[in-house]
Parts: sequence; structure tokens; C-alpha cells
Amino acid sequence: MFKIFTGNHLVEAYHRNKKKKRNDNVLSKVVKLFVAIVVGIVLWALPAEIFGIEGLTIVEQRVIAVFCFATMMWITEAIPSWTTSVAIIVILLFTCSDSAFRFFLDAPEEQLGSVLSYKAIMACFANPIIMLFIGGFILAIAATKSGLDVKLAKVLLKPFGTKSENVLLGFLLVTGLFSMFLSNTATAAMMLTFLTPVLKTLPANGKGKIALALAIPLGANIGGIGTPIGTPPNSIAMSYLANPEGLNLQIGFGQWMLYMCPFVVVLLFISWIGLKTLFPFTQKEIELNIEGETRGGWQSIVVYVTFAITVLLWMFDKYTGVNSNVVAMLPVGVFCTCGIITRRDLEEINWSVLWMVAGGFALGLALQDSNLAAHLISVIPFGEWSPLLMILGSGLLCYAMANFISHTATANLLFPILALAGLSTAATLEPFGGVSTLLIGVAISSSLAMVLPISTPPNALAHATGLIDQKQMMRVGLIMGAIGLLMGYVLLFFIGKYGLLG
Repeated sequence: MFKIFTGNHLVEAYHRNKKKKRNDNVLSKVVKLFVAIVVGIVLWALPAEIFGIEGLTIVEQRVIAVFCFATMMWITEAIPSWTTSVAIIVILLFTCSDSAFRFFLDAPEEQLGSVLSYKAIMACFANPIIMLFIGGFILAIAATKSGLDVKLAKVLLKPFGTKSENVLLGFLLVTGLFSMFLSNTATAAMMLTFLTPVLKTLPANGKGKIALALAIPLGANIGGIGTPIGTPPNSIAMSYLANPEGLNLQIGFGQWMLYMCPFVVVLLFISWIGLKTLFPFTQKEIELNIEGETRGGWQSIVVYVTFAITVLLWMFDKYTGVNSNVVAMLPVGVFCTCGIITRRDLEEINWSVLWMVAGGFALGLALQDSNLAAHLISVIPFGEWSPLLMILGSGLLCYAMANFISHTATANLLFPILALAGLSTAATLEPFGGVSTLLIGVAISSSLAMVLPISTPPNALAHATGLIDQKQMMRVGLIMGAIGLLMGYVLLFFIGKYGLLG
């Protein structure tokens, strides 16, 4: 996380705590790593007949082994999630690509199967969705350097006045808005910093403090649903939905926002009602005092104008004809050319997130280009599965997994499989909204997974304030998760049935 960001000390403390926990469980991590490697090697070396897939090639079996290894690594977090993604790409390059070691390719062509293009694997690091993320990170850094974030917080919170319940609503909505375009972690850190002086004015034994502290992770997690760049699972879903060689639904940035932003606003209002009911304020008035530096000058004006133009181009990409991934390069070009973003700033981009997403894309590429995907479609009777069970079951599975492991890792594991299932069952899924319901439902489910302090970085940051215990977070998380999943799937069934998306 970039060091200039308001609330960076909270983010640094969060990462130090994660590192300490990893160091405290070295033996456990080593055992998990050893088991994952052994399982991968066993699957790699087993006779192909054991898998029960007729005509399984050597490369396809290797991809199965790599996929299972990645699954175990992401679930157990034996090493950081992003390093697992990098390991996936390296393993595929050296063992399954057309530039692998010769002894890995020393087999008759019909037994070896389709090898992967090393250029295609390495291109995962420059996937258009990666460019979309980079554009979002650059916007966030420029907004922080210019003081746009602080200025927006002051302007947006001011209309909510001083009534305690209205201030709570203000923090929910503003946090949700920021998390649509900034990282959820950075947004939570910034808003908790703004919240600190507010909390000091409230009674020590009042429940209102809990409501305000919980408003930040709720706003950050729910707000991320609103845009394709709000959270990595959204962008991963977009990449599969828009893939010309796959689903080719061509869902635009603006289309996503058209339906997801109202959904987010309604969920935030429900969160507000829930928080003020569960944790009522004893002090009826709160004096807001947002501290932070705002800067002037021509560079700030450039940031404001570019930020506005970029967001507008994203919203109306279907009308301009400019792809949202291309639009993301506008702030990169403008800010770097004007000297607003420097070499030092580029070093502060969250590269671990980008590499983690790239690893997921590499897994998907391996499934497709090795022909394992087509092979599985012919072997696994996806068409016989209940379409409603497939849609709702995948969402619930994602929700359960994402409460315990990284949301991005969950998406990386599920999307290649679900895209494969969606391709083979598109006709049966149509009455329930189609493949878009299947994939976008998983993206929404991951964002709503916020039951535990470990579920998301915003949860961990809010829990670190000492104002919230795990039972309170779990209670609110389960309630909002259930409401959000119900509303989300009703919305997706509706827009899918009437062809409003794509």
C-alpha cells in the first residue's frame, strides 16, 4: 500500500500483524506446504487411467496436478497467496509450455497433447484486466497526492450534519463510494483515520462507537461491488464474461455500474438501519472534524479533471466505443506525462494483487489451451445438473470459502471451473439469468463474505480498533451476508431474464 495514503499506519500495522502470525506458525506452514507439494507430485505421476477420463493427455494431467496444488496452497495459505500465483505461472512455463525443458516434452504428440504457448502464459501479466487495475491504482495514488480524497470526504460528509444516526449513514455511503474506485484496504484505513476524532467525542460505554467502527468495513466491502474495479473478483468475472473465445457477453463498465450501484446503495441503507438498531447511540449529536491536507495548484486541477473524465468514460463505454481497459490507461498517460506520478509512486502500486490475479488467468489459460476444459465438458455431465442448484450452490460455496481465504484466491479457483460449466450449460441456465448470473453471483458472494476479522482487510483493520469483538462482527456479517445474497440473486435473475446485461 502506498506510503502517502491517509491511514497508512493502520495498513502497515495490519501487514505487520499478518507477518507475525505467519512467523508464529512456521512449522504448521511447512507441513501444509509439504502436503500440497506431495499431493501435486502424486497427481502428476499417477497413471492417467486412474482419473477415469478417456484420452487424458500428459499436459492435461499436469494441469490437473497444478490446479490441485494451487487449490491447497490458496486454501491453507502455506505461503502468501500472490506467491502461489507466481509459482503457478513458473511451473506452467517450465513444464507445460512450448519452451519447457525438453525432457518434459519428450513424448509422442498424441500422448503429450496440446502444449501451452509460453507467450500466452507470460501475457497473463499484461492481461487487459491487469491494465484496468493499474489504472485504478494510479487514480488512487494521484487522488491521495493531490488531496482529492480528503477534499471529497469533507464535502461528501458535510451534508449529513451532526445528528449521530445521520453521521453513521454518511460514513457508510462515503466509504462505499470511495471503495468503488480505491482499494478496499486503503479506503478502510483512510476512513478509520477520519473516524478516530469522532469516536473520541462519544461516551466510553456507548454502543454508537461500535456502529461507527463497523460502518467502515461494511461500507468498504459492500461498496466494492459497485464497479468492476471495486474488488478483484469483479474484474475476474468481467474477464471471463467478455472473453471473445469464451462467453463473449461484452458486459461494459457502465452496464455493471447501472445495476450494481443501486444494489450497493440499497444494501448500505439496510446496513444503516441494522447498525443503528443493534447499536443505538446514546449521544444524539456528533461534531465532525475531518483532518487532512488538501493541495492546490495546476497539478491538482489536472487530477480532478482527469479523474472525472475517466469515471465518465468508464460509465459510458458502451456509447463511446472505448473499452474500459483502454480508458484505464488515460490517467496513467496523463499523470505520468505531467509528472504527477513519479517513479517512486509506481513502486507503491499493489503489485502483489496484480500478480495474484495473473496467476488465476494462467490457470484458466491452462485449462483452455491444454484442451482439458473441452475434455471435461465431454466427460462431466454438467447438463444434467440442476441449473438453479449450480447457480445458488456456487454462490454459497464462494461465500463460505471467501470468509476464510482471500476473496481473490477464491475467485481464481472457482471462475475457471464455473466458466467451463457455464459454456456447456448456457441453454439450461437461461431461465435463471444465464451464465452472467452464475459468474457475477460468485463475485457478489465473495464481497459479502465478511463474517470474521480474517475475512477481509477492512474487517481486520476495524477489529484492530478494539471497539468490536468477533461476535458482534460475525452477527452483523451473517445478517448482511444473508440479505445481500438474497437481494443479489433476485436482481441477477431479473436482469438476466430480461436480457438487460450483456
